[in-house]
Amino acid sequence: MVVTDRLDLVPATIPALRAALEGTQTLAAILDGHVPPTWPPEYLDARAVQFSLDRLTEDPALLGWWMYFVILPRGPVGRTLIGSAGYKGPPLADGTVEVGYGIVSDQRRQGYATEVTRALVARAFALPAVHRVIAETLPELVPSIGVLRKCGFRFTGDGSEPGVIRFELTRDAYGRGVA
Repeated sequence: MVVTDRLDLVPATIPALRAALEGTQTLAAILDGHVPPTWPPEYLDARAVQFSLDRLTEDPALLGWWMYFVILPRGPVGRTLIGSAGYKGPPLADGTVEVGYGIVSDQRRQGYATEVTRALVARAFALPAVHRVIAETLPELVPSIGVLRKCGFRFTGDGSEPGVIRFELTRDAYGRGVA
């Protein structure tokens, strides 16, 4: 688990990912918390959850390099699931790691995505093999771009799919305290 000042990032285990596919009641039980009606965040669909489940099933040792559940441990109704975040796999041969995040609509604009992204970046750069962290978003997702800029990422151009843009944070920039 990754713990920040306000959040717990709980690695999405195989049982937790299966629970997420089964429904909110099953997910709430396995996470021991409240799952709000705004769950899941935009862009986290069953296909994305299944992708993480498939990758983790192929290699359970990679727990921590896929999806995390973002938990607000002391929310107004107790322990509450407020988002998902994580990596799109372990570091590549060139030392690149990709991060992603999503916060449910009723919990946005409170700095949670920035807090999560900073924690994931710090965890990645704690490994000497990681040389850069990238993130991709849509150009119209201005709040997401703001999160990346607050975390020290710089725009690098087109992403891996048409219409997507990429940002990166290098180890050197991170070491200079850009984030």
